[in-house]
Amino acid sequence: MDAVVIRLIPALVLLAVAALGAGLYVGAGRGPGPVIEIHEPARFIGRQVQFEATIDAGDADLIAVTAAIEQNAVTVPIFSLSTPDNSRIAQETDTRIRISRSLTRDAYRELTEGSASISVQATHARLFGLRERSATARHDVEARFTAPRLSVASSFHYVNHGGAELVVYRVNPPDVESGVRVGDHFYRGYPASAAGVDTSDAALRVALFALLHGQELDTPIRLYARDGAGNETEANFDHRVFPRRFRRSRLSISDRFLARVVPAIIARSDAFSSIPLPPDAGLLEQYLAINGQLRRLNGERIRELAAETAGERLWSEPFRQLANSQVESGFGDHRTYVYDGREVDQQVHLGFDLSVTANVPILAANAGRVVWADYLGIFGNCVIVDHGLGLQSLYAHLVSIGVRTGDAVAINDPLGRSGMTGLAGGDHLHFTMLLNGEPISAVEWWDPHWIEDRVTRKLRAAF
Repeated sequence: MDAVVIRLIPALVLLAVAALGAGLYVGAGRGPGPVIEIHEPARFIGRQVQFEATIDAGDADLIAVTAAIEQNAVTVPIFSLSTPDNSRIAQETDTRIRISRSLTRDAYRELTEGSASISVQATHARLFGLRERSATARHDVEARFTAPRLSVASSFHYVNHGGAELVVYRVNPPDVESGVRVGDHFYRGYPASAAGVDTSDAALRVALFALLHGQELDTPIRLYARDGAGNETEANFDHRVFPRRFRRSRLSISDRFLARVVPAIIARSDAFSSIPLPPDAGLLEQYLAINGQLRRLNGERIRELAAETAGERLWSEPFRQLANSQVESGFGDHRTYVYDGREVDQQVHLGFDLSVTANVPILAANAGRVVWADYLGIFGNCVIVDHGLGLQSLYAHLVSIGVRTGDAVAINDPLGRSGMTGLAGGDHLHFTMLLNGEPISAVEWWDPHWIEDRVTRKLRAAF
């Protein structure tokens, strides 16, 4: 009897081992395959494609990866783990790799415009290579190989140096990014319906653009469009640029002025702490940092606020200059700053200083929405109102602010009261019109005839 038992034990062990092995084998075959994520292309295939995907093999060994573009009966291979060619493979974690490859139109000439898909298949091995599991990910895209088409619908585009203009145009297909390029500045176009044009033409667009004070008179001005596949096109349109003569002035800086403005600005401007200065810097050195470096930082913040513009026109009538105010300093004035008889700095004044008495109501130049109502460095207490389509107005040096960010305002609504906060030598309103966050001349926007000729007429003709 004991011998029988002894003989049964090895058999039972073998059966248990076999059962365990069978369980592991079956379990390995039932486990999940690799985790695949397709990152690029996101939506379109164009004349160039950036392919990017990640594959996570988990606790198994990745043994095969293939990727292809598929369209109807056409399959274009774009990656193989066995022959990676010019692809880049990066080990992101112990289990995950990232694959990327750039391709040009030559690699997929068989494809035509229309629907397509990106397919990625990955296989990993378990149980010492005895079992394999595969997974497939598919991502739908659209193939576009033709550049967008542009045509101009308006005429007589006259641009004053430092000023703005409006163009009406058509772009096809309508879902592409488009607008006007002026040198290295881009001004986005908006659906004509957003500007108040009663039209069902989805291709019709309007764009405000400017030739900025700091740009040359011969700066290229062209319509521009780019689709999601990276196809680009440009088109010329008739325009004429008019030069303007900007004034030059000299401003004296006194110790009394420095003692009043410098400590107050430093105390209230968080951005000033990022400016490198020696610990023993005096008032003049601090003032020069404020007038130069802090001025530039404030300008960057204003340009960031341009992204908050409404996608529709919020105003309907000409802009209004503050009542009973006189222009004290004009747009584009070149200022030389003099201290103790010597020239210490030069800056360009990109706004209008409107002389007023202290504590008078500052009114909105037009309808819009407040996107800034706070202290802003050289501008002191400042309000910025968005009027839509990239157009904004700035009100600076206020003694008090009476609105909050997000408030809707109508023309002539009070925004605050005049003062001399920031870099102000006395009570006045610094007023600036902004397009895409860049200062432009306000004189045009105060002029009903200019509004009619340069904006309203073109929109009316687009009906």
